[in-house]
Amino acid sequence: MQCMYWVHIDFLQIDGLQQDLNMSDGQYAAALSLFFASYAGFEPLTNILLKRLKPSIFIPSIMVAWGIVMTTMGLVHNGAGLMAARFFLGVAEAGLFPGINYYLSCWYKRSEFGIRAAIFFSAAALAGSFGGLLAAAIAKMGGIGGKPGWAWIFILEGLATILIGIASYWLVHDFPDDAKFLSDDDRKRVLRRLKADGQSSAEHEEFKMAYFWASVKDWKTWAFAVIYMGCDGALYAFSLFLPSIIQQLGYSSTKANLLSVPPYAAAAILTVFIGYLADRTSARGWCNIGTSLLGIVGFAMLLGAPSDSSGAGIKYAGTFLGALGIYPCVANTISWCANNVEGVYKRGVTLGFVIGWGNLNGIVASNIYRPRDKPGYKLGHGVVLAYLALFLLGGSLGTHFALKRENEKRRRGDRDGWVEGKGRSEVELLGDKRPDFMYTL
Repeated sequence: MQCMYWVHIDFLQIDGLQQDLNMSDGQYAAALSLFFASYAGFEPLTNILLKRLKPSIFIPSIMVAWGIVMTTMGLVHNGAGLMAARFFLGVAEAGLFPGINYYLSCWYKRSEFGIRAAIFFSAAALAGSFGGLLAAAIAKMGGIGGKPGWAWIFILEGLATILIGIASYWLVHDFPDDAKFLSDDDRKRVLRRLKADGQSSAEHEEFKMAYFWASVKDWKTWAFAVIYMGCDGALYAFSLFLPSIIQQLGYSSTKANLLSVPPYAAAAILTVFIGYLADRTSARGWCNIGTSLLGIVGFAMLLGAPSDSSGAGIKYAGTFLGALGIYPCVANTISWCANNVEGVYKRGVTLGFVIGWGNLNGIVASNIYRPRDKPGYKLGHGVVLAYLALFLLGGSLGTHFALKRENEKRRRGDRDGWVEGKGRSEVELLGDKRPDFMYTL
């Protein structure tokens, strides 16, 4: 999600990409930002396309498309070419993260979804971990075929993604209501257990603009967008510039790439554990709140540590806490949002808005770690700290207590008037507005 290809572009920056393409710092930041602009802009619509085109067609198709674009990134010769490729990479990749989470939410009960989303997203942390090792290895291919090492990373990853995308046409199944591998009895059982959990998102439903506007007008859409903004903006800043931060501790580019591996690996483990814990306790808000404190402490350490070599150990420890405080909250926030939005298209649109708004903050993240701020990066660390404290922690606290108050009103019968005079089918169409639908806290 933060970058579905394996080696993050910042690993390539410290291996000479910016210099080889004769890009200024401003041009390089613009190339980073263009990806987020197209990525975020297309996300709100992708889940509608996913439902209309079916996952078995949509997901493999966008994988092949972004594999092709990724391959072309290894063939560019100047900054303009990289910018164009980054823009279209965002278009191709926009549907994957919201699409996969929406897809999973239509197969599993609310108490089962968090661990699945966490396992899926932990791949992003593992990609960051594996990416450091891969960057250190493939960069040694520089000169083969007259291309630098960073170009071979793009080419090899792009070709591998194309192959995986083609294979996915036979590996990805559709939603439960028309998944061909299910027998009629199994299909009824899956739909029955989802209905018992208060869900109807797995069933067929015609798209109407009313579902779009229902999402736009729902306060929860924007509450979760603020929370996701807090963890996603911090995530992009962390992942885009972690190798550069470590390199400023006095290590070579290869060693900086290798030292970036342990924080990502630790984050992947905690992401899965928080997903499991939140499923078992249904306390997704408290999991966000507690985990965010790790990130706040980590970036406070990065911000306050001495800029010289005496602060190297503190800063490296801060990167660990930063990763631990950010990555688990991304998957947990998406699970929390999906748990509290019902209706086949409303949930899809809401996840698209939430994830799209969060990804749009990658534009901010691309421009706050400025080269002239080396080695302390006070501006960058300060902005990330504000994101974590105000949006992630503050937003999680506010949303938790707002949902708790709404549940109390529903238990008292204050919302029973919403269903008076309505038939059973009309009540079901209310989705999370049904008085008996209790929010996950």
